[in-house]
Amino acid sequence: MDKPQVLVYVEQSLGYSAFDVRWVPRSAKVVALGSHPRGTGALQVYELNDGKLELVHDVERPKAFKCGTFGASSLEERHLCVGDFDGKMEIYDLQSPSGPIYSVKAHSQIVNTIDGVGGLNIGKGAPEIATGSRDGLVKVWDPRQKDRPVVTIEPKEGEQGRDCWSVAFGDSHSTEDRTLCAGFDNGDVKMFDLRTMAVRWETNLQNGVCSLEFDRKDIQMNKLLATTLESKFYIFDVRTLHPEKGFAKLVDQGHKSTVWCGRHLPQDRDVFVTTGGNGSLMLWKYSYPQSRVKKLDDGSEVGVVGTAVPLQNTTLASQPITSFCWSPDKTGLSVCSGLDQTIRVVIVTKLKTV
Repeated sequence: MDKPQVLVYVEQSLGYSAFDVRWVPRSAKVVALGSHPRGTGALQVYELNDGKLELVHDVERPKAFKCGTFGASSLEERHLCVGDFDGKMEIYDLQSPSGPIYSVKAHSQIVNTIDGVGGLNIGKGAPEIATGSRDGLVKVWDPRQKDRPVVTIEPKEGEQGRDCWSVAFGDSHSTEDRTLCAGFDNGDVKMFDLRTMAVRWETNLQNGVCSLEFDRKDIQMNKLLATTLESKFYIFDVRTLHPEKGFAKLVDQGHKSTVWCGRHLPQDRDVFVTTGGNGSLMLWKYSYPQSRVKKLDDGSEVGVVGTAVPLQNTTLASQPITSFCWSPDKTGLSVCSGLDQTIRVVIVTKLKTV
C-alpha cells in the first residue's frame, strides 16, 4: 500500500467510439472526440459533478474526429483544436461548440495526430498547431493566420510518403527555439528544428510509432518518450546529440501488446504512464544516471540514459486504452478512453511520495 494506487473514479459509457479525450484546463470538465457508427463526428463535453460525469454539450459533425489539443489556446479562451477523418483542422469554442470558429482543409486524408504549443502559458513564442496525416505530410499552423500553414514538412524527393501517426512539440524555452518530432507507421522518428528549418535527428524504431511526447514543452529538450506497436517504448535523453550515435536511449517492454500512448505527469516530468492494447495502464518513474554525459576516446561526448522503474500496473478495460490525459491542475487526476466505448476518470494516489 506504500506504492501509488490507480483507482477508477467514474466510468461513462458512450454511444460511439472515442479516439481522443482531453481534460479541459482549469475546470472539472473533459471533452471526448470520436466517431458515431454512421461515420459522423462526436464531440461531447462532460462535467464531473458529485461523482458523476454529466453531459454539458453534445455536438455531431459531418465527419468523425480523430484527435484534439488545447495546447495553442490561451487559458482564458481554452479553445479546442481538432483533426478529423476528412483532413480538416478545426477550432471550437467550448462555450458554444455547435460549429467551428476556425476551419481549414489541412490535409488530403485523415488527420491522425495533433499537438499545440504557445498557449496555456506553456512554451514561448507564437501559438502553433502541428498536424500529421495519412497523406505523409506534417504541417505547422498559426491559428491567427487563415488557410495556409506556416511550415509544411514533406518526404524527400523520391521518397514515398509514410502515414504520420504522432507529432510532439518541445524545446520551446525561448521565442526563437522550437522543435517538432514526428513518428510514422514504418517506425521512423524525425526531429525538426523549426528555427533552422532542418532535420536535427532521425532514427527508426522498427515498429509504427503510436505516440511521442517530450517530458516538458517549455524547457530546453530533456527527454523524449516514444511508444510503438509490438509492446515497446523508448526514452531518449535528448540533451546530448552525438553526430554518429545520435541520442542515448532506453528500451523497455511493459505491456504484452501495442503501447498506444505515453504521457508525462505535468507536475513531475519524471513520472509517466503508458497504456496498452490489452486495456492495461502502467505507471513509471524515470531515474537519471550519476552523469548524463560521457566523453569518448576521440573527445566527442555521448549521452547516458537512466532507468525506468514500474510503480504500478493495472488493467482498466478489456479493450485497448487509446488515449490518456492528465489534469493540468490536480496532481493524479486523469481521464482515458478505450475502444470499449467508455471514458474513465482515473485517480492515481501517492504521486508526491515517489
